[in-house]
Amino acid sequence: MRKTRIMASLSLVAAAAIALTACNSGTPGTTGDGGNGGDGGGSTPWTVATDVDLTGSPTFDRIQKAGKVVIGVKEDQPGLGYLDTTTGIRSGFDIDIARWMAASLGYDEEKIDFKPIASANREQSIVNGDIDFYVGTYSITDKRKELISFAGPYFITGQGLLVAKDNDKITGKDSLTKDDVVCSATGSTSIQQIKSLTPAQTKEYDTYSTCVQALLQGQVDAVTTDEAILLGYAAQDPDNLKTVGDVFTEERYGIGLTKGDTALQTFFNNTLTDGNDVWQKIFDNNLGKSGVTAEQPKVDPVG
Repeated sequence: MRKTRIMASLSLVAAAAIALTACNSGTPGTTGDGGNGGDGGGSTPWTVATDVDLTGSPTFDRIQKAGKVVIGVKEDQPGLGYLDTTTGIRSGFDIDIARWMAASLGYDEEKIDFKPIASANREQSIVNGDIDFYVGTYSITDKRKELISFAGPYFITGQGLLVAKDNDKITGKDSLTKDDVVCSATGSTSIQQIKSLTPAQTKEYDTYSTCVQALLQGQVDAVTTDEAILLGYAAQDPDNLKTVGDVFTEERYGIGLTKGDTALQTFFNNTLTDGNDVWQKIFDNNLGKSGVTAEQPKVDPVG
């Protein structure tokens, strides 16, 4: 049985399947099927703030000067951060968290520039000022905190394994051998964990979706990353893919931002803390459609 903390992400199977078939129509604030943060009637659970005072935040100063907010995201993770290339609609839990944070700063959907950033390039993109902040299954780690700051966490999951549906050999982390090849994204914490905890060989690509393609083509034996992500891929292709074993790490998703921007870090933390109802609606609309509930994690104090 999987650990209790990951049970919330089990709902991703149903959510991703729905997201990839019929829903996610319309944009925030419009009528539709509740996609993109709707509450079932198409409206968003957040409001766009006015008269925001963020004195001391160089990031907010840059946003105001540009008249828009640039947010780094993922776009190949069903249920979390996904771009439908046919409709151009972005959907997922992380995407709606990003929209919520932008709204808290006073910027609506029309003034958000979503920028896909590969895992290996996230810190540098923040350091360079290419993006204002990053929301995309971004695990908070001490090593990353040497370069950037984090607000949150806003979600907690754990690392798992995705294998071919007919693979009965790999049943979890402890079943991996030196003959197995495990794939993950370059720059991810997941690839480092596999290297340190198992004898398996590793293969790295820029994106998890490329790893999944390699798995389907028989080029690797397993894909590893946060189970919440893997469940989305399994839901997308249930005839060929499955997740196996218990989660074996704790991954705490945070909002990556410029190191030392304490004003913005505190602002986002307060937004998350004071907006529990908003968080819950975002979760329910994206990951909770199967009826499984989750509790919003407490944010880390600024330090």
